Amino acid sequence: MNNRNDTPVIETINLCKHYHLGKDTIQVLKNINLTVKSGEFTAIMGQSGAGKSTLLNILGCLDIPSSGKYLINGQNLASLSESNLALIRSKEIGFIFQNFNLLPKLNIYQNIELPLIYQNVSFKERKRRIYEILERIGLTDRMLHKPNEISGGQKQRVAIARAIIKNPSIILADEPTGNLDSTTTAEILSLFHEINREGNTIVMITHEQDVAAHAARIIRLADGSIVN
Repeated sequence: MNNRNDTPVIETINLCKHYHLGKDTIQVLKNINLTVKSGEFTAIMGQSGAGKSTLLNILGCLDIPSSGKYLINGQNLASLSESNLALIRSKEIGFIFQNFNLLPKLNIYQNIELPLIYQNVSFKERKRRIYEILERIGLTDRMLHKPNEISGGQKQRVAIARAIIKNPSIILADEPTGNLDSTTTAEILSLFHEINREGNTIVMITHEQDVAAHAARIIRLADGSIVN
């Protein structure tokens, strides 16, 4: 796991994103200057259309900025090829989505195993790490179940396990409690606190103030700009 220190894991410098729609230019992100240090738990808040998802896609190397810089662990990603960006995504970033994004034909064990297979981790080491994390999220007895055979809260626990099992530099969570009831939301946020205390850097997108309040820092977006 990562240890908390003053090293910026994420740094954006005058980051902008725009799209062309016919003759019009739609400015989605405007001069985003953002620093997230190792071990921080940061929430990004904003109404629908504020630019949250676009920013998260760029932070997750799923999209590229129109201008400005984006650095992960001091490395400027602007000059990287698509294959190298894919490598960064695989090695440095763990994703947690509102809709879980579990593969329906794979069981729980296999869903968690997938990132380790992509990283060519040995079978013995994969098994050790998966059993360890299944015990931690309390789903050892469900590991052979398919995603449609477990609850929404359990699906999100599996998604979190899949994100953290490869020890990424950054965990990006996109509305991770959006489909959960209040009790399950509290359980998931408690798990977030637990993995953050171990040194994992978390950036969480949310539009809910009470969810954002669990983060150590809240960054607010409005009309594509940081407003605090």
